[in-house]
Amino acid sequence: MSSQPSGGFAWVQAAGGRALVCRALLPIANHLFTTREWSLGSHGAASDADWAPVASALDVDAAHFVRMHQVHGATVLVCRGGEHPALATARPDADIVVSDDASLGLGIQTADCVPLLMADRATGACAAAHAGWRGLAANVPGVTVAAMAREFGSPPQDLVAAVGPSICAERYEVGEDVRARFVAAGYSAEQLAAWFLPGVRADHWQFDGWRAAVDQLTSAGLAPADIHVAGLCTAAHAEWFCSYRRDGKGAGRIAAAIRPRATSRRSRR
Repeated sequence: MSSQPSGGFAWVQAAGGRALVCRALLPIANHLFTTREWSLGSHGAASDADWAPVASALDVDAAHFVRMHQVHGATVLVCRGGEHPALATARPDADIVVSDDASLGLGIQTADCVPLLMADRATGACAAAHAGWRGLAANVPGVTVAAMAREFGSPPQDLVAAVGPSICAERYEVGEDVRARFVAAGYSAEQLAAWFLPGVRADHWQFDGWRAAVDQLTSAGLAPADIHVAGLCTAAHAEWFCSYRRDGKGAGRIAAAIRPRATSRRSRR
């Protein structure tokens, strides 16, 4: 399996180590997807000190870097300009964070789950979201798009989304319990067939989280040309990425982090 990302992404060297960026997001937001070279990638229980290089890469200090206690749900944390609380110690239960404050960096961590970064090309408002299979069953990509529209007036056609490195279908076998959650959530037979590919064992499937994330974003109104998938599997590339499925509880984490380059108001149409 290739270690090169899709053409929409590029490798960069940051102070904390090698990282990945989405070319289409670069003009809108400072962002990156880290690798196991970073402090976060060395062990499963990351400390605040491990996050310092990630915040620094976005040119913010710890008090202006927003993280969450991720719980595999679809709860949204909203950080509006000038309204955010003290952030250095706040870790609310949530898996999606949205903000229009250019003084803030937003970050999530993953070790196989889909890391999603998003920005409004007109205003710079941003989002970072964590979506494992539970989050995809809960439509985290669609919930993130809806939150951007509700909180900041961002129409889907103005959003650019980047799906970072995560486990690929080839390496992600799931059982009937996982598929049943998607059935219960009301996804169509066509969607289920696209996301749950036939597996080797009976009543098991190879789950395609990349395809699920893309389909949920397009269903939420994003243009396919504005959705960019890194196409790098965390489980397949031990040299670059952390993987819970491959390494177990001791697996490190990779971060997805984003910060608006500027805050502006949307032009009236």
